[in-house]
Amino acid sequence: MKRRTGMRILLGLGLSVLLLLGLDLAFPLPPAPQYSPIVLAADGSVLHANLNPTQKWRMKTELREITPVLRKAILEKEDRWFRWHLGVNPVALVQAAGRNAFGTGRTTGASTITMQVARLLEPKERTFGNKLLEILRATQFELHYSKVEILQLYLNLVPYGGNVEGVKSAALLYFQQTPDYLSLAQTVTLAIIPNRPRGLVLGKNNAAVLQERNRWLRRFGAAGLFPKQDVEDALLEPLDVQRHAAPALAPHLSRRLVRQFPHQAIIRSGLERSKQSKAEDLTRNYVRRLYELGITQAAVLVVNNRTRQVEAYVGSADFRDFGNQGQNDGVVAVRSPGSTLKPFLYALAMDRGLVTPKFLLPDVPTNFQGYRPENFDKHCNGEVTLERALAYSLNIPAVRVLNQLGVPTFTDKLRQAGFQNVTRNRTRLGLSSILGGCGASLEELTNLYVTLADGGRYEKLQLTAPHDSPHSPAPSPRGEGEPDNNGSTESSGSPLSFSGEEGRGGEAPGTALISPSAAFLTTDILAQLTRPDLPLGAASSMRLPKIAWKTGTSYGRRDAWSIGYNKQYTIGVWVGNFSGQGSPALTGSEVATPLLFDLFNALAYNSPNDWYVPPAALDFRLVCAESGLVPSENCPNQVIDYFLPGISSGQRCQHVREVLVSADGAFTYCRACAPAAGYRRELYPNLLPEVVAYKEAQGIPYRRLPVHNPQCQLVRGGLERAPSITSPSANTEYVLNRHEKQQLLLSCTTDNEVRQVSWYVNDQFLRTAAVTERVFVRPTPGTLKISCADDHGRNTDVLVTVTELE
Repeated sequence: MKRRTGMRILLGLGLSVLLLLGLDLAFPLPPAPQYSPIVLAADGSVLHANLNPTQKWRMKTELREITPVLRKAILEKEDRWFRWHLGVNPVALVQAAGRNAFGTGRTTGASTITMQVARLLEPKERTFGNKLLEILRATQFELHYSKVEILQLYLNLVPYGGNVEGVKSAALLYFQQTPDYLSLAQTVTLAIIPNRPRGLVLGKNNAAVLQERNRWLRRFGAAGLFPKQDVEDALLEPLDVQRHAAPALAPHLSRRLVRQFPHQAIIRSGLERSKQSKAEDLTRNYVRRLYELGITQAAVLVVNNRTRQVEAYVGSADFRDFGNQGQNDGVVAVRSPGSTLKPFLYALAMDRGLVTPKFLLPDVPTNFQGYRPENFDKHCNGEVTLERALAYSLNIPAVRVLNQLGVPTFTDKLRQAGFQNVTRNRTRLGLSSILGGCGASLEELTNLYVTLADGGRYEKLQLTAPHDSPHSPAPSPRGEGEPDNNGSTESSGSPLSFSGEEGRGGEAPGTALISPSAAFLTTDILAQLTRPDLPLGAASSMRLPKIAWKTGTSYGRRDAWSIGYNKQYTIGVWVGNFSGQGSPALTGSEVATPLLFDLFNALAYNSPNDWYVPPAALDFRLVCAESGLVPSENCPNQVIDYFLPGISSGQRCQHVREVLVSADGAFTYCRACAPAAGYRRELYPNLLPEVVAYKEAQGIPYRRLPVHNPQCQLVRGGLERAPSITSPSANTEYVLNRHEKQQLLLSCTTDNEVRQVSWYVNDQFLRTAAVTERVFVRPTPGTLKISCADDHGRNTDVLVTVTELE
């Protein structure tokens, strides 16, 4: 007997499953509703909302936003038997049929909440046949979804007039709050409107809405749904509402995230609402003051150094400024970075042992294989320490260091730091890349400075909330999710990181691009206030923030940059025009840095007042003040300098050299021609040829080496320390205009005992000239051999090609 009963039960279950499968095949479930994508701040508030594809405001109500008050009010008013029926209330159907047939009472369809969901998902004309389909759909929904899911769907679909659908949309557009922050009176207001969305229009029929709200409040109170005192207080609450604009903070980031996650109804960003609002206001108001200078746009990025979370993201001064292309996103736009890459270059060079802060670099006109950089102010300084070269953002020393480090080494590090344009074009980049000759975005540059702020450790920036965000609820159990637009179930707290990885709490440490020691030394230099890019009057300001920062200005004054950091935050600023038009006033120091200082004072003024301390791996040593190298016996002037033990060069200083001079001081001897007696040993500056040429050209006095012994025959013709031809560049094609009678410049650098040189073209003597004299020649088309011989008989050749245009 028991076996038969069990068989019947199993047979019944099997038939039910087959019936359900047949129903699903005959009537496939309708697609999930298309929601209005919304982007949340880190605290869970709505930053930005977008219309859905059908141009409706239908924002998804999360499970945590369905408060007990809202649930009670909706169920009491719409379907008090909702928890117990299977989609259809038979008693209500019979009662409704009787009223409709005999014309007694209010005509009704006895629709349950589940039936209303079916109708809202698939709107149809109200006929008896469609009513039967609605009943079938309701039964199907009950078999597929939990009661919580069905209630959530209902609250996301109910109409509120016009293009407003769903409780959350109505709460935000009329009360500027999410449903879980509404009062009892406000919640009841939203509960009573869906049945009469045309007659009860908030903002237009407030008096009628108030009367109906109070009627239902009394009814709920009489039913004991809410405490008596709460109902009495709600009855006294005024109703003076109007429709507001949808939340519209962080429009550029919101658009970016919606495009990145097209099927997400709710995207949780890491933005801090107050910081975002303040950054937008400061940027907009600041750029308005620049309009008269021909500057119309700016972009700002604020990053938390510890978490790598982007806490403020301003893509333009005004998203709605169509005349100035305000919808362009300046955070990701690829622009010339100017001098902003120099700190990273010097940090890499320190890690390679090439330089230290007190190391002297030539700042003189130099030809680097045909590339002749100039400083921003068109002036040279002779020789400068690395820290001065960085603090004053000198171009020539930076190019020299890059030439020594190697462009491939530098660009490979930038590739590791996420510079996409550099990665694509790294085989074509040259020495000009350190002066803005490569493209970069504000996002990439800002994260590079976050790397400096974090001891040289690189990680991708996080634009969305991590897994362990306090505002990201844990995944809900069965019955507390809902199909999203692509049919999959979306967790109300799904973490979405920009990099596709989890936050720092769940991943391995980032990539070490530079050492903590090099990062500290770079930061120490960038925090100095004795520098030309400090805005006028800023040094005396009481609100000058304690930060390390670097400015940059692109060629043609098209882009102004200023990026700064302390231990807690890094802020990047770009100012310019999206059209690419330059402005004489557009410099990093005078245009971008004031906004950077304003942002730090507004967003991070209360940051902890701690600063960076030297890493344990860093040490001090005495170096020669004339070179920055380890002192030799001829280095009386010494200073203290940081160095990286085991890495920094231990080379001895050779800023002077011992020379054998004749008794009368008229000439010098080499070791090969020195007499047995009758000479003396003296110390002379051991200068590079280009430094000698600079001093000669500028008339800067220095102790000049006497000419070499003219009777010496052993070194004549030797190639050691031969002249270096700086113009023309070897293996270069020169295109000249025949009608303009253009000429070719011949110039060189030599050892400092050389007085004159002789120039040859195709082995034909041209003329003799002083070492620093500029010689011009009008060449014939074709391949030319240019030769330069000094007065010691040392010779150098270069080959060039000359082409003439008609």
